[in-house]
Amino acid sequence: MNHSENKQTAKNQNILRILWQLFTATFTLSAFTFGGGFVIASLMKRKFSDELGWFSEEEMLDITAIAQSSPGPIPINASVIIGYRIYGITGSLVAVLGTALPPMIIISVISVFYNQFRSNRIIAIALQVMRAGVAAVIFDVVLNLAKNVCKTKRILYIGLMIAAFTAVWFFNLSAMIIIFACLFIGIMDAVIDTIKIREKNMD
Repeated sequence: MNHSENKQTAKNQNILRILWQLFTATFTLSAFTFGGGFVIASLMKRKFSDELGWFSEEEMLDITAIAQSSPGPIPINASVIIGYRIYGITGSLVAVLGTALPPMIIISVISVFYNQFRSNRIIAIALQVMRAGVAAVIFDVVLNLAKNVCKTKRILYIGLMIAAFTAVWFFNLSAMIIIFACLFIGIMDAVIDTIKIREKNMD
């Protein structure tokens, strides 16, 4: 076996290691995360940004924003983007498989024993306790996202955050309307910044 073949073999092994790491990460997060997409999005940020260092904090926030504003479950949407950024379509398929398998297995088991689960007092109490934990995790997600918005020191972004909270909490406005409104304002802000940069460069 020559040097080029050794190099190719090492490269293939490295790819397989990364894909396996991606699968186990998404599988573990999906299997042990309760509370919906907002919770798993925060845990994905900790896993892929803080622990593995595959993405910067800003990139993970962008991925979370895209996943939340796109149709479909947030964890699956985030997995598609994360997997694609790591290793193209193959990475997306691996990440989606890792994310989809745990709930599919768990829900399948629960559906078979649904009546037993429904009438079991211990399970009912356990679910009530889990809700308290989920509420704490979601609150932590909100605080982290708010902190990151404040770190930008942009009055526009901070003002949008406050306005969005006010619209949801006091006026019960649809989250979808708020997301699209923020998206539109964000695009307009980016366009204005681009025009300013071009004008500055021309001068």
